[in-house]
Amino acid sequence: MGTAILAGMLKNGTKGSDVRATTKTVESAEALAKEFGVTAFATDYQPNANTLAVEGVDIVLVAVKPAYVIQVLQEVKSVIAKDALVISVAAGVEIKTMEQSLPDSVAVIRAMPNTPALIGSGLTGISAGSRVSESELALSVSLFEAVGKTLVVPEEQIDALSTISGSGPAYVFYFIEEFIKTAVSHGFSQEDAYLLVSQTFLGASELLVQSQGDPAELRRQVTSPNGTTMKAIAILQEGNFNDLFFKATSAALARAKEIAQEQK
Repeated sequence: MGTAILAGMLKNGTKGSDVRATTKTVESAEALAKEFGVTAFATDYQPNANTLAVEGVDIVLVAVKPAYVIQVLQEVKSVIAKDALVISVAAGVEIKTMEQSLPDSVAVIRAMPNTPALIGSGLTGISAGSRVSESELALSVSLFEAVGKTLVVPEEQIDALSTISGSGPAYVFYFIEEFIKTAVSHGFSQEDAYLLVSQTFLGASELLVQSQGDPAELRRQVTSPNGTTMKAIAILQEGNFNDLFFKATSAALARAKEIAQEQK
């Protein structure tokens, strides 16, 4: 995700020479430097890589696993600029927990991008901490608009947002996976089934976006009375799709809250 955001920033006009990055291995650091023209440090080779990257910069993007966020912030606390903006893309780690690990003058934003950011079609939820100015919030929105759309929400909604847009691509891919299996069971080759299903999802999504229509109305336009689609929809409704999605997203939200507690 960090690489996707970096690519979007550079595409949006940021100079690679103005960016410092850290990664674990020398090989990955060299690859980042070669591909993007950034200064990259490897923590395996330089134990102080994170402090080298953070010292004196205006924006610090923290794109590590949730379990390491506080560790990284505490590591760089002594060198971070007093007016720096820290943006975390880690799930579950609350703003106040991050603020407690940083100087009082450092502003913190939580962002929740999703994997379509890799192709510039992401959706990023953004929540601002109490120290964030309007200009800093606008700057963060601009940053993530380089990789898709953004939605600013109160922090109490960011975990719920992550269960929809953050985890959402996985739900869609799972549905597509099963849909392809079904097409194969009806006699199509794997290649043809992939084309049928992927193009159907792509086309339906584009139709929804371009028409800005109500998905229920778009569904009804495909569903002729007493036709084949109506029979299929009836079976799906019998399976309590709505209840299933609610249970799934509720389970994801509960796990996000568990992660938040683990970081305190």
